[in-house]
Amino acid sequence: MSESLRNDGRIWVPKKLEDAKAIREGNLKPTDLAEEDRDYYLERRYPAFGNLVPRDVASRAAKERCDAGFGVNRTGEAVYLDFAAAVIRYGKEQAHIKGLNEEDEVLVKNLGQEVVRSKYGNLFQMYEKIVDQNPYETPMMIYPAVHYTMGGVWVDYNLMTSIPGCFAIGEANFSDHGANRLGASALMQGLADGYFVLPYTMGDYLSDDIRTGTIPIDSSEFEAAEKDVKDQLDAFINNKGIHSVDYYHRKLGKIMWDKCGMSRNEKGLKDAMLEIKALREDFYKNVNVPGSQNEFNEQLAKAGRVADFLELGELFAKDALERTESCGGHFREESQTPEGEALRDDENFTFVSAWEYNGEPADAVLRKEELKYEEIEVKTRSYK
Repeated sequence: MSESLRNDGRIWVPKKLEDAKAIREGNLKPTDLAEEDRDYYLERRYPAFGNLVPRDVASRAAKERCDAGFGVNRTGEAVYLDFAAAVIRYGKEQAHIKGLNEEDEVLVKNLGQEVVRSKYGNLFQMYEKIVDQNPYETPMMIYPAVHYTMGGVWVDYNLMTSIPGCFAIGEANFSDHGANRLGASALMQGLADGYFVLPYTMGDYLSDDIRTGTIPIDSSEFEAAEKDVKDQLDAFINNKGIHSVDYYHRKLGKIMWDKCGMSRNEKGLKDAMLEIKALREDFYKNVNVPGSQNEFNEQLAKAGRVADFLELGELFAKDALERTESCGGHFREESQTPEGEALRDDENFTFVSAWEYNGEPADAVLRKEELKYEEIEVKTRSYK
């Protein structure tokens, strides 16, 4: 929503904490706030670009304002995207073109809304259905997500990785959209790969394996892996804890968003590692999984996934702590330009971090896979 509309909308929050609090509590409407009491913070911070700063810069700025207490919805996690100025501007342009009275406020407003409707009507309609507010009359409320995370596993034309029989589809691979994970395009890639590509390409791999026959499962490695899984499922079902799986999922998500999300710093990452470890220990002691093993039990399946997330989340924080540069979706607050752009360190961090499992996530061992660029020159993004 915000990326499609920032070219005409103006983003702001109240200048005063008490006004933000009054709006959150429903005691003040945004349209009643005087212009001089509004902080158009992107225009203030980045006068050369205003509301058209790069998406990651805009996202971090919105989160910073909300974290500082200036958020405007009930949870304090939103900023305003306001089209009032655009409506007036377009309305006056249309009135001038048609030779109508440019001082007629009602006429100008109607003409301006028609222009905005012709450009963004579908998005405004979606917003109104979701929020039950008319975005032509009151500012929209938006909040950023992490717009992209760099990555993308190498795959061949059949979407198979360098590991025979292991396929990577959708946003997990690099095939269609490089390393940028841009929401809608990543979704398109997942749908295309799943519906149209894999049904044909996997068959090509399996055709060479059709006569393999039954694979024996009596090896010591298989039996050990099977026992580990069964022991975990038994522990989940028999653990009569006090919290649901979703309780731990939300707790983990909050830690990751606050301290290992779109903006990270050394203290926050160290705190995140400790907090996730403590949360993981509490999870195994106090999680409650209803139902039984021998039925369709989505909560049991979710418990296994959250158990994995609790290890992966700590490893994410450990990896982010190790990489003391800003690059792509990884933004370390200690490594940025005066304009708030990512400041890379290509001399020391041109490698892929591959972490070797060693029990606890904190004990994982870093194995560096060096990146060598022969055909292209590595450059930092610049808008100058």
